[in-house]
Amino acid sequence: MNAVKNNISFLRDIVKNRQIIWTLSINDFKARFASSYLGVVWAFVQPLATMLIFWYVFQIGLRNAPINGVPFIVWFAPAYLVWTFFSDTVTMTTMCITEYSYLVKKVNFRVGTVPIMKLISGSLVHIVFIAFIFILNVCYGYGVSVYNLQVIYYFICTVVLLLGLGWLLSSISPFVRDVPSIVSVVLQIIFWSTPIVWDPKIMNESVQRVLKLNPLFYICQGYRDAFVEHVWFWQRGAIGLYFWCFTLVVLFLGAYTFKRLRPQFADVL
Repeated sequence: MNAVKNNISFLRDIVKNRQIIWTLSINDFKARFASSYLGVVWAFVQPLATMLIFWYVFQIGLRNAPINGVPFIVWFAPAYLVWTFFSDTVTMTTMCITEYSYLVKKVNFRVGTVPIMKLISGSLVHIVFIAFIFILNVCYGYGVSVYNLQVIYYFICTVVLLLGLGWLLSSISPFVRDVPSIVSVVLQIIFWSTPIVWDPKIMNESVQRVLKLNPLFYICQGYRDAFVEHVWFWQRGAIGLYFWCFTLVVLFLGAYTFKRLRPQFADVL
């Protein structure tokens, strides 16, 4: 009962301080690129450059046939760009408590909002990339479809998962300094075990069942369903149920761990 009351109180604080959180998120976004000449442009250059490399290698160099009748870049972009959002945000939130140690040490500051700031900062870039996916589809003659609205749902899926992971990883990182390095390695493994550059349909059903245990499988496939394959999210009910069970467990575990370790942050920073 107390846990429920604390969570409700925390949500009320977020709503009450939403303007402060928004301002801090914008400042965080700007600060990431403050020392460079191009500024926030760098937030978009690296993902687009990587996409260009994959496009050149697979579509131009190797002359891969269209995947399910769709050009490689159109098929690749939705999954890759949501993966970029996920991996960048996980990396940022893992170190956010250490980065904002001066705020953490303030008695009246809600430390639990720091991972939320990083999440909002990463979301700003991703929203621009969602618009880019629309433009890419139009340029290749695929236009706009009612199925595209599902991107809102899958974006929410990603945000909830990231919030849980953000609270969990950011709370452990000040005590275990190896966490950022471990996260970097795990992200590399997850990238290649997620259907980003390969079509899951080429795998046999038993392998697919194992790979679907990766929650990013559902999200990346969902972005493709919204923009390319035109499949409604309720048609993937079983994997969707698994995803939400997994995500809510991560969210609860992250919130619980953060709450338990929060009083000790100032001592280790």
